[in-house]
Amino acid sequence: MATAAETAAMRQAITLAARGLGFTRPNPVVGCVLLDASGQIVGTGYHQRAGGPHAEVHALRAAGEQARGATALVTLEPCNHTGRTGPCAQALIEAGVRRVVYAVADPTPQATGGAVTLRAAGIDTEAGLLEAEAAEVNAPWLTSVRLHRPHLTWKYAATLDGRTAAADGSSRWISSAEARADVHRLRAEADAVLVGSGTARADDPHLAVRGIEGARQPLRVVLDTEGTAVRPGARVLDGAAPTLIALAQDAPDPGTGAELLRLPRAARGGLDLDALLAALHAREVRGVLVEGGAGLAGALLAAGLLDRVVGYLAPALLGAGPAALEGGGISTITEALRLDMTEAVRVGPDLRVTAVPTTAQKEH
Repeated sequence: MATAAETAAMRQAITLAARGLGFTRPNPVVGCVLLDASGQIVGTGYHQRAGGPHAEVHALRAAGEQARGATALVTLEPCNHTGRTGPCAQALIEAGVRRVVYAVADPTPQATGGAVTLRAAGIDTEAGLLEAEAAEVNAPWLTSVRLHRPHLTWKYAATLDGRTAAADGSSRWISSAEARADVHRLRAEADAVLVGSGTARADDPHLAVRGIEGARQPLRVVLDTEGTAVRPGARVLDGAAPTLIALAQDAPDPGTGAELLRLPRAARGGLDLDALLAALHAREVRGVLVEGGAGLAGALLAAGLLDRVVGYLAPALLGAGPAALEGGGISTITEALRLDMTEAVRVGPDLRVTAVPTTAQKEH
């Protein structure tokens, strides 16, 4: 049974793991904290980049000789295979760690088995401490492993009455400067940012990360079925981040110079979303931030592809204008997508609400 000190250390390990978001693809984010026999922290680490040392190795190096007899708190089961780095289970054994507590079991066939190896070496091993919290931080990677597609977060900004623009189409700015800065954090944590043709035409979005030092730029993806929404000179073509334009197989080349992704058309119009996600997954995209628009969000909802919703609610009313969501295939209240709210925090004058589909709906 985990102690209070171990629980606090695991919570710190989860915070450390989050530092790797946006940098480790296609690998998971992982954090590790080492405690000595008295419950004092002697080493910490997190997985900083793909191909670099894993969290456990960073923590062991920080602890040095103090790792002997220590307890390791790790957000993901220590790996049991040799890839670009060696197996972490073996590194923990060689360092003389006495006990290992991990939050989430590794679901990948090539890396699983670390706990078995640790136990075979006589190390006390416990699983499941703060599992839900650790899984939430690692949701993009876990989704990609379990569903073989990227994890999708839909982000939107709206007034309290659900409007994303006024009746005349004006929308700058509904949300505050603080909320807009927070969106750049979401972009920095994602592997790709996705918008539809309507947003590309109406807003000429930039979609790159700004104001975050050291951030890795996500792939900017525009769904432009007919190849007419992104024109030469569009902000998304400025070179600040890589750009991919997805269009129908029979659409003309828009002549933008950007990389093109040809996709089949969907039966009900637009592009085949499953084909899009398969193509992004093949590019090692694990987390996608969907920034617009209402029609694209509705199509993803109807296809059962939304994994998380982040809404920035501004304390304002418009009374008319576009809604945050269009379509979705829902015609009656019993068909509503029910969400579990995981967070509600104030960002400047606005409220940021984060929610995920309920467990029953996700399993369905």
